[in-house]
Amino acid sequence: MIHAADIREWRNRSVVDPKGHKIGVLEAVYVDTTTDEPTMATVRTGLPTRHQLAFVPLDEAILGPDYVKVSYTKTLVKKAPSIGMDDILPAEAEEAIFRHYDMPYQTGAGGERQLARR
Repeated sequence: MIHAADIREWRNRSVVDPKGHKIGVLEAVYVDTTTDEPTMATVRTGLPTRHQLAFVPLDEAILGPDYVKVSYTKTLVKKAPSIGMDDILPAEAEEAIFRHYDMPYQTGAGGERQLARR
């Protein structure tokens, strides 16, 4: 698991799947708003002229010397909900990301977002 103190150090590192296939480059980390623990990352994927940011959970992520290995396949991550390079994740789109990975989604008691970018 990536610790909150390490987040900035891992931007622009390769993100690989369990078999070592490169998925893309780590762009940003999103923390759970209730625990402040890293929960999701955005991975820059696609062609240089058509990059997008795909979301991938960081549960069971392993940090290597120049990569972050996630526990999800490249194919699954490439099909995940994504946003444009300059876009912001809309609150109403969060649930679809969790559903894509069969993860539970729950907003705060007052309807607060579950994810916050760091």
